Amino acid sequence: QVQLVESGGGLVQTGGSLSLSCAASTSIVALDVMGWYRQSPGRQRELVARIDRNSRRNYADSVKGRFTISRDNAKNTVSLQMNSLKPEDTAVYYCNAGGNWLTNWPGKDWGQGTQVTVSL
Repeated sequence: QVQLVESGGGLVQTGGSLSLSCAASTSIVALDVMGWYRQSPGRQRELVARIDRNSRRNYADSVKGRFTISRDNAKNTVSLQMNSLKPEDTAVYYCNAGGNWLTNWPGKDWGQGTQVTVSL
């Protein structure tokens, strides 16, 4: 089991930027997919971005061109750079480890989440 700890959330104005980081307790080199998901009140958890061990990436349509996911296998971290933030990006953001690229299923390991709030 991989322990995941997110950091970097907070309050930002519309159009601002935040950078989220996820630190894993073990090596992530062998893990296929690392991802970021988010959940806002009354909504299901949704995929924001994911990256596989070969650095293939994909993004939710709602964040394309604004968010960038990166992975540092040497440091066992995954980051999410969020630019041009909108109020609808407000949610709790979760890091996920060990997903499957082909099936798009998330892995079984989740972080505790970090709150991102975008004000008008």
